[in-house]
Amino acid sequence: MNLVSKLTSNQKIFFAEIIGTFVVVVCATGSVVLIAKSNGTIGSWFEAFAPFVGVCLMVYAFGKVSRAHFNPAVTVSYLITKHITKKQLPIYLAAETIGAFLGIIFVKNVIGTEAHLGVNAPNYSFPLWTIFGVEVLATALLMAVIMGVVHTNGLRGFSGIAIGGIIGIDIFFLAFISGASMNPIRSLAPAVFSGVFDNLWLYWTATFVGSMLVGIVYRKKFVK
Repeated sequence: MNLVSKLTSNQKIFFAEIIGTFVVVVCATGSVVLIAKSNGTIGSWFEAFAPFVGVCLMVYAFGKVSRAHFNPAVTVSYLITKHITKKQLPIYLAAETIGAFLGIIFVKNVIGTEAHLGVNAPNYSFPLWTIFGVEVLATALLMAVIMGVVHTNGLRGFSGIAIGGIIGIDIFFLAFISGASMNPIRSLAPAVFSGVFDNLWLYWTATFVGSMLVGIVYRKKFVK
């Protein structure tokens, strides 16, 4: 019997979420750093494409193990819909935090420190209510796609492409307004290591609002 088969379900979830969050955060923040390092040689499209690829791969790699959260806002929504238990909540949150921080350490030491390690930044030329609303919308769209694929096919088939795709679309079309984090731990990790905390409040409020709204709607419609 190999080591993997000896691990309990929660242990598998823990390590899957660490690895998955690590890859997602490296792709999301590292792409921003690389764009900044290239002085425009790499187009802004790469900021959307890299997370799309990273999320796709991690969903297919770990979807059957942990449902591929990699995001505390997703985890809280899954708690609302009873896809996970209260006892599992700290396992997910701890793993996501560890994975995100390891990801930023990797970015800092291997990719670079430009653009404050890829920290999210909204565009304050837009009204604050617009910025907040767009971040809520981006997260809600992500959560709706996740719930849709989980409910219909259990993270099989085109699920990775669907989830990665909505992340890429959100970033491509909405990042210029709100930063399109959709993930509070993706925002926290570069903020901690760069010391830039100015906009962290946005990504620790709007993301949870967006994911929880979808979770509440799903629970009322499908959970008894």
